Amino acid sequence: MTEEPTTPPPPTGAEVIRQFVRTLPSAPGVYRMIDAQGEVMYVGKARNLKARVTNYTRPEALEVRLQRMIAATASMEFVRTETESEALLLEANLVKRLKPRFNVLLRDDKSFPYILIATDHEAPELTKHRGTRRRQGHYFGPFASATAVARTISSLQKAFLLRNCSDSFYAARTRPCLQYQIKRCAGPCTREISLEDYAELVDEARQFLSGKSDSVRDHLQRDMNQAAEQLDFERAALLRDRLSALALVQSQGGATARNVEEADVFAIHHEGGQFCVQVFFFRAYQNWGNYPYRPRADASLSDAEVLEAFIAQFYENRTPARLVLLSHELSEPELMSEALASRAGRKVSIEVPQRGEKRDLVNYALTNAREALGRQLAESSSNRTLLEGVANCFGLDEPPRRIEVYDNSHISGTNAVGAMIVAGEEGFSKKHYRTFNIKSDIVAGDDFGMMREVLTRRFARLASESEVDAEDEQTGMPDWPDVVFIDGGAGQLNAVRQVIAELNLPKEVTFIGIAKGEERDAGREKFFMEGKDPFMLPHRDPVLYYVQRLRDEAHRFAIGTHRAKRKKDVISNPLDEIEGIGPTRKRALLNHFGSAKAVSRASFDDLAAVPGISRTMAQQIYDHFNRV
Repeated sequence: MTEEPTTPPPPTGAEVIRQFVRTLPSAPGVYRMIDAQGEVMYVGKARNLKARVTNYTRPEALEVRLQRMIAATASMEFVRTETESEALLLEANLVKRLKPRFNVLLRDDKSFPYILIATDHEAPELTKHRGTRRRQGHYFGPFASATAVARTISSLQKAFLLRNCSDSFYAARTRPCLQYQIKRCAGPCTREISLEDYAELVDEARQFLSGKSDSVRDHLQRDMNQAAEQLDFERAALLRDRLSALALVQSQGGATARNVEEADVFAIHHEGGQFCVQVFFFRAYQNWGNYPYRPRADASLSDAEVLEAFIAQFYENRTPARLVLLSHELSEPELMSEALASRAGRKVSIEVPQRGEKRDLVNYALTNAREALGRQLAESSSNRTLLEGVANCFGLDEPPRRIEVYDNSHISGTNAVGAMIVAGEEGFSKKHYRTFNIKSDIVAGDDFGMMREVLTRRFARLASESEVDAEDEQTGMPDWPDVVFIDGGAGQLNAVRQVIAELNLPKEVTFIGIAKGEERDAGREKFFMEGKDPFMLPHRDPVLYYVQRLRDEAHRFAIGTHRAKRKKDVISNPLDEIEGIGPTRKRALLNHFGSAKAVSRASFDDLAAVPGISRTMAQQIYDHFNRV
């Protein structure tokens, strides 16, 4: 019997790279290093592709990290660009999209909210905006959190009396709403203020958010004094309250910038092989919040190298401020400034201040980066200890990397939802939380049936879509759980076993049932595992407290989801139940009649008179509300 000839693996290493060097141009561009499995390992940019890639043909002179990368390289791809700044932007785009393992990766690429003064209406609206800028208007931001935006909008309403209601709500008003009564809106909907005077309030708000706060404040101060001299004390009191609201907006946010109108501040700190980049946003001389990032990077990289790669990716889909302040000097600050300027369409200055107020802002960000990373490392160390305790208490071979906890919530079978929370070495991973709307007809109180449906949907989809060793590229969290806790005793666990037996999972997962203690007493929980008798953990065992936290978090998440679903059902619009009524027709009906209740009372002829509603649709709407 002759053996089949085996195909030798493709060649890898410096020799492969030398073959590409022969044909490379001495021009700017981007290169990709690819392993034998076809996975992109690294994306880099170069002013001179031929010179840069030639460096990789002499791996003995490079650091160990690069030697490993070169040894695994089986192929390369190249894109030539007109300028090096174009190469820098393309590199950032490819790194964010491909997530190569040897690059610095921006793991939590969240979008930041903005304040929008929408000018596509006769009475511009003051609102929060996140995402693509489709609406016409003035955008101010970014803010570091939705909470900061909501707090600022609330204060701006008191200061400038701009509406924040929807256009449909505005159109349906016949008298001023509560916002007008509590002096948070000027009432343009019912012409309590003329549109011309309302436009002046809009302009004042725009000037204030653009940094001209002193001139706005001086103008209000003069008007208040003039009203007091004319004995118009009611108007003077209103202007006084607006001035107080302006002072409140300016006092929010901690550190303030007296001489820096607009800047993004970046500071990086590393410890224990991990990096933290703290980003602060200063606009209109105010601190609009901060956010800590933990980029994934090799520990051998310097702070400046990580920061440079981070900034390029951070601004890949964001508009940079006119001034960018950094804690560390970049290797090519002029190139970065040129690239950011091409993205913003205006000049962008990059500075590493050494003294003065700008240095104080950088130091403030650096202190926050150091403290944020310290807290994260302490929490991770504590979590590692607890996960080791979970392994010991429940007889696992090694500490679990991913724990999932399931719970259900319903009222007599209505609005039934299942919830899954996830925890690991970094604590609760809320990005991976999931909810399940129970689709089957569940008999009231059939928690077993609900759990069977939830786990069947969860693990059937996981088995079909995810490899056993797959991970989240941003967080490193495995897709497959090592341990699953079920809120319930032997009955719930038996339901789980039945599901798992039917699915024939490709990976072994440990399922543990948690039964509440006598009289639902925390600390007296019983644990159920396959092949073991029910057991309890010592009353003061830290692992017991940890499992209780996991269970309580799952219960909180399930209850919150159930309440939100129930609330949505309570306030649902009757028009949503009519087939063929989409957002456009719904808006036309509400604008014409003012409310869904008025639509339900309308005659056929009145419905047919609404623009966009055909006679056939009018008959359908009429029949829906007038069934015998």
